[in-house]
Amino acid sequence: MVTRADIGVIGGSGFYSLLDDAEEVELTTPYGPPSDVVTVGRIGSRSVAFIPRHGRDHRFPPHRIPYRANLWALRSLGVRQVLAPSAVGSLKAEYGPGTLVVPDQLVDRTSGRPQTYYDADGAVHVSFADPYCPSGRAVAVQTARSAGWETVDGGTLVVIEGPRFSTRAESQWFSANGWSIVGMTGFPEAILARELALCYTSVSLVTDHDAGVEAGEGVTHDEVLRFFAQNVQRMRTLIAQAVEALPEERTCPCPNALDGIKLPFELP
Repeated sequence: MVTRADIGVIGGSGFYSLLDDAEEVELTTPYGPPSDVVTVGRIGSRSVAFIPRHGRDHRFPPHRIPYRANLWALRSLGVRQVLAPSAVGSLKAEYGPGTLVVPDQLVDRTSGRPQTYYDADGAVHVSFADPYCPSGRAVAVQTARSAGWETVDGGTLVVIEGPRFSTRAESQWFSANGWSIVGMTGFPEAILARELALCYTSVSLVTDHDAGVEAGEGVTHDEVLRFFAQNVQRMRTLIAQAVEALPEERTCPCPNALDGIKLPFELP
């Protein structure tokens, strides 16, 4: 394949485009087509592939997103580093709408989503103690702070099945556990990236306080999309700046995630 990219961006709710003057690439994978046509272009000196996570028309709800196809498609284009912006709810009163959180931990509360490439022909156990790329996280935090974002370095993202939002009791439980933010798409995206030895960094924009943070509070889908839309251009600028700041050589542990493991098939 002639078209190549070394950085991938997976856009979340309201983040449906990134690149100007981009080439559209239609890909097939062993897991079906990705969420939408992949666009490939350049940001500065870096080649970038972009996929809108939900599709450009937001046709895929969180539990139906073709996560395996999306990550496989990116790797097949040459991508080795992934930035993943998304909209999240806050589980802490001090993290108000507009706060940017770059989590360093994840809790999976999803159910029934395919979450591995290695589900036949032998067991493959991949380390996932630290779900996110340390180099990517450092770049995202530094870039966001330099751009004037209120930025939280670290914290736990709890991923719920959706498409419904949390009950107040669930939200209070998540908060009582010390978790920071809640979303619906960060898993299995993160583990699938690790199973492909990709660097993966979540960049999470708080759009609301979740139901249990303050009495009487709740959230609707329209409110989330409206807030994200108000900030999407700023988020695009941030992601573009982070793309240019990512290291060209990967010295983090991510490239070695599959070292010593016998894989049942060859990766793209």
